[in-house]
Order: sequence, then structure tokens, then C-alpha cells
Amino acid sequence: MNNKAASNSMKTRITALVLGLCINALGNGLTIASNTGSALWTAAAVNLGNEFKISSTIFIFAFGVFNAVLNQFLMMKLNIIRFLEEIAYVVFFSYGIQIFIQMFESFGVQNQSFIIRSVFSIIGVTMIGISISMYQRANIFMHPNDDTSNILRFKFLNGSAIKAQFLDLSFPVLLIIITSLTTGKLYAVNFATIYFFFTNGIVVKYADKLIWPRLIHNFNPDDNFKTKA
Repeated sequence: MNNKAASNSMKTRITALVLGLCINALGNGLTIASNTGSALWTAAAVNLGNEFKISSTIFIFAFGVFNAVLNQFLMMKLNIIRFLEEIAYVVFFSYGIQIFIQMFESFGVQNQSFIIRSVFSIIGVTMIGISISMYQRANIFMHPNDDTSNILRFKFLNGSAIKAQFLDLSFPVLLIIITSLTTGKLYAVNFATIYFFFTNGIVVKYADKLIWPRLIHNFNPDDNFKTKA
């Protein structure tokens, strides 16, 4: 497959994008409400926030801006529309996650045993991986972190979702290690965080094949992405 492959209709792509966003918000909400660890970028923001005594939300937004800028360099060309879409995603998507957090907390998810909450976290993190697969294939717009892994995957890593996720997640892991060594404390890292690191690329890879298989990767010809034949 390459970027000359057939594409899905815009209706199909928009449907996949909306479903992907909803599944992502639902999965994030369930994982956060379960309180058995955060996704790596969130965990890095929490640890930096505790070190510098600044709200972790500021660092979450800063990470989004960093990735949006990084994507411009990875693509080796300026694309203002892509940049603005990704920043808008960062700003507004957090509201959707908050709705689901409140919903799950109203169900009393946070009051369950550690084992049950861990199961909820596995489900939530798996849903995040599935959602990433869906809106990466739709390829209309996405969170800058996910766009980074998508660019790495198809521009530099010959289509390997697993390698792309490990490479993309290595930066927040490094930040968490540095801050924990500096402060002597570790925040927001638990079962779900470790599970996310080791399985997210695998989930994305197999979701591409098993979840809505007729939804293909709709490459932008200008991106010059390449995959295995």
C-alpha cells in the first residue's frame, strides 16, 4: 500500500473521525476515573506540574503545542492549517474527556476495588488505541501526539505502528524518569500507564486490520507517506 491507494468517501472518513473521537474520550474518561495510572503524556505533565508547582493542564497544552510544531519539522514543510487544526483539537477535546470522567465518577467507578479498576483501565486504554487507529485512518485531523506517531510510522518506519508508538512515547517516559529522579517522587504512574506503553502500538496495529477493515489509511498525497507493500 502507498499513498496512491484508493480512499474512502468523505462521509465514511467523517463518521470514523467522530466515532474515534467519542471512543477516545470514553476510554480516557474511564481510565482517569479508574485511577490506576494515566496515559504517558498525562503522567509526564503531572510529574512536571508537581516539580514546578504549576497546573498539569498547562503542561498538557504545552505538549500539544510542542508536538504540533514538531510535526511541521517532521513533514519538512509549513502547513498552517494542519497546525491550527491540531491546536484546536488540544483546546476543545479536553472538554469531551471531562464529561465522561464525571459520568464514570457518578457511577462510582473510583470506589471499586483495585482489581476491578485495573480491568476498567485495560478496557479504557484499549479503547484509546482503537480510537487512534480509526481517526489516523480517517486522516482528517487528530491530536498532535497521534499525528506525530502517524508521521513517524509512515514517513520513517515503513508502516510499523509498534515502533512508531514506542518512539513517540519515549519522550514522556524520559521526562517522567528525569522528574522522578529530581524530586524523588513518582506521580500518576501505575498499572494502566505501563500497560499503555507496552500495548498501545499493538492495539493500533491490529485495530487497523480487525476494527472496520474497510476503513483504509486515507493518505494525503502531499505527505509522501510510504508503507509496506
